[in-house]
Amino acid sequence: MSIRQRIEQQPSFVLHSYPWRETSLIVEMLSRDHGRVAMVAKGARRPMSALRGVLMAFQPLRVDWSGGGEVKTLVRAEWQGGQPLLQGRALLCGYYLNELLVRLSAREDPHPALFEAYAAALAELARARSPSPVLRRFELALLRELGYGIGLDVDADSGEPVDAGAHYLYIIEKGPVAAGADAADARAVSGRTLLDMARGEFERAETLQQSRDLLRRLIHHYLGGQPLESRRVLKEFQEL
Repeated sequence: MSIRQRIEQQPSFVLHSYPWRETSLIVEMLSRDHGRVAMVAKGARRPMSALRGVLMAFQPLRVDWSGGGEVKTLVRAEWQGGQPLLQGRALLCGYYLNELLVRLSAREDPHPALFEAYAAALAELARARSPSPVLRRFELALLRELGYGIGLDVDADSGEPVDAGAHYLYIIEKGPVAAGADAADARAVSGRTLLDMARGEFERAETLQQSRDLLRRLIHHYLGGQPLESRRVLKEFQEL
């Protein structure tokens, strides 16, 4: 039998919500200390509900919930403010981050550092001219925090530090290996790119391009080849 619990004043963000029954919502929350939590917000769709205008994506909340099953009961949610609203391309990028979290993270698997990385990414998206470096830093943080062991600065075969002047092929679930004669392979990345990624530096154009391609390949692998809806929408937005 599941143990009932009451959690109070937990820093959280809404990742996704959808209607449930006539007046309620099922909400996927990212909480700081309890990871991704599903909960029912009873009556949240009623016009006079105190939750109706609070359960907004990308806004910091303090949340109380109770229950011991897979889906908890949302008791209270308070808006904390301080986060500018995302608009345009930044808004679509925010939905991309949310979809990654829903698709890749397990429920009730706490990752406080990932919560902080997400909050920081939202703040940066609100003011960044180019969201690409923000997305790359978050993708790396996500994969590392979820235990996928993304090694970048050591050759997985030789154990030697990555050489900034060399080229490498990144073998999924192993790491970078010297490309040698395969340096012209479209998947090859420069050692400089790998070292930049390890430091979280994405200012160089080559680093930004190669890291995007590499991280896209890694995420595609860990999603089991399933496409991301938010990526499709973002691509269409960019084409327009």
